[in-house]
Amino acid sequence: MEWMKSCRTTDEDGAVLSLRQLCLLNIGDNMKEVWAKDYSQNYMDHYSFRHIMGPFNLLTGELVEELTSLLCIRKQLSRAALHLLLVPHLKGLSLDRCPSLVTSSLCEHIAARCQGLLRLQLSGAQQLSPKVLSETLHCLPALRSLSLAGTPCDKSVINTVAQCCRLLQHLDVSRCLLLSPAALLPLGGGAFCSSSSSSSLLPESQLSPSSSLSHSSSTFSPVLPPLPLCSLLAQDIGLGEQEGDSVVAAAYLLLLLPLLERIAMEGLGQACSLIEQKDLSQTDEFSVREGVPRLEEVRRERMHKQDSWMKKRMNLTSDKEQDHCSENEEAVTDDKPSCFQSQLGGGDSLCQLDLILQLKDVKGITCDSLKSVCRLCPGISSISLHINRLEQSAEGNKEFAEAFQTFSGLKSVSVNFSGQLSHLLPALQAAGSSLISLTLEGIQSGQSNILLQVIRSCSRLRDLYIYAEPPISIIHHDPDEEDDQNPPQLADLRGLTLSFSYEHIQMKPAMTWMSLMRVLKCLLAGSPLLEKLSLASLPCPLNTVLNDVLDGQRDPTGSPTVPLGKVRHIDLQRTDVTVKTVKHIMERSKRLKSVDLSSCWEISHKMWQECKKSRHDVDVVWV
Repeated sequence: MEWMKSCRTTDEDGAVLSLRQLCLLNIGDNMKEVWAKDYSQNYMDHYSFRHIMGPFNLLTGELVEELTSLLCIRKQLSRAALHLLLVPHLKGLSLDRCPSLVTSSLCEHIAARCQGLLRLQLSGAQQLSPKVLSETLHCLPALRSLSLAGTPCDKSVINTVAQCCRLLQHLDVSRCLLLSPAALLPLGGGAFCSSSSSSSLLPESQLSPSSSLSHSSSTFSPVLPPLPLCSLLAQDIGLGEQEGDSVVAAAYLLLLLPLLERIAMEGLGQACSLIEQKDLSQTDEFSVREGVPRLEEVRRERMHKQDSWMKKRMNLTSDKEQDHCSENEEAVTDDKPSCFQSQLGGGDSLCQLDLILQLKDVKGITCDSLKSVCRLCPGISSISLHINRLEQSAEGNKEFAEAFQTFSGLKSVSVNFSGQLSHLLPALQAAGSSLISLTLEGIQSGQSNILLQVIRSCSRLRDLYIYAEPPISIIHHDPDEEDDQNPPQLADLRGLTLSFSYEHIQMKPAMTWMSLMRVLKCLLAGSPLLEKLSLASLPCPLNTVLNDVLDGQRDPTGSPTVPLGKVRHIDLQRTDVTVKTVKHIMERSKRLKSVDLSSCWEISHKMWQECKKSRHDVDVVWV
């Protein structure tokens, strides 16, 4: 069909578009030539419509959302088209790819036409004022997910969210410089949320008379309960706030939001350590300044609620167990505990449990607070750590590994560490069997054998990202490296990044780590499902490695599959790769969509042009 020839038949990741997506793109083309053109010429700047009746009202909200997303990705979404797509039954609207379209006028249309929105993404819309944001969110009570990252969101906007978006489960306010950490406290409801305005905004059915803290009833008036937030992202917020505010504010939020599973916030680890302290009087200055209940009272109330919940669970379990025991009465003897006690370890133990948070994904943790995080959040599956080099010692390595063993279901680890990879090895070996994603930033390189041990320990990885410092001195061969007849493989690996820092004055990196070539062969030949590959500024020859892998030299792994056969995106910046090797990759990888050859010194402008001509469907970059 002619219309299919005029549009790309793959998405931004190189996957073939479905028939449904192709049909939506056809609708978008017709929309541009007919509906959007007519609307922009005759109506858009002359009238303000609360609703527009047109062909898009006949599409389901899901199809309208997908059409909007496709047009955004292709940078084909105009202001007129966006107005036409704001239908009353729209459930999701994501405009982070085209923030320039998000104006106060558009927000008025959203507030008037799309009051049933469940998901709204306005990240990067810096031109909006806090007043416009508040007025818009006031009209969107059904929101479950909201992203205001990089916008002028301030305390007034958070107050509106806390009072009007009562079903919100995900909130992203990262990089909101007008927003202080303390301004997030209204999300916790109760005395933290302004009661004077909340009662006028919500019906009585949404007010919670039981939200007052039992130990300070005179202070906690019957106002709103906390939001049911499961995810809160609030990194890089505030400018010039008082030192320590982020730690105390994070502690409050951890205690106030009982459903929280994912959080990214400065001072998070220290907040966990703070919550564990017996004496919290050092936070009284914060509570007085902000006019909120003391942290000690909030912690006591959270413990009280946790104990009540555990007692209810214990009673429910006891009833079930007693029914089970009565059916098997002959098997129970007087000198043995009841089946319920034997399962839970005693009758009163549940009433004396320590505070447990439901967090599963945390960012902003430091090594000195890791123990507290382990005790408070045993169910963590994803963690981002920053480790100070001075904290490392033999004893510290052991404690670090023991802490990682606490997280039995750890899936994703990101570590920023400026020391040797060998210091992290015990911890990675402890958690490696369950890891799916691993990111290492700032590490010192030069130990190929250690890197191979990490790969062997983390055999289930789907994503491996390493950003390292190159070796200072030349390393031809690791002294402790042994011949390995069965080198490690990452059979499930989809994304691989190995990038080294470099001095911009250097034309090419120094070849100081020759034994890294062995690791690269293992990774490339033993990862047949690889889709995204980035090998930048390597301190070893890469061209030889790629040729060995492509020519079928599978000795390192013995893999029967085709290496690099499924790769879609390749970044080989600042390496010694040649045009001949690149063409070989392009012939091998039928799914390839982009190759970045910037600063590859063996490739000239003429060679780059020839490379581009060899496959017109591959975007080849060279600067």
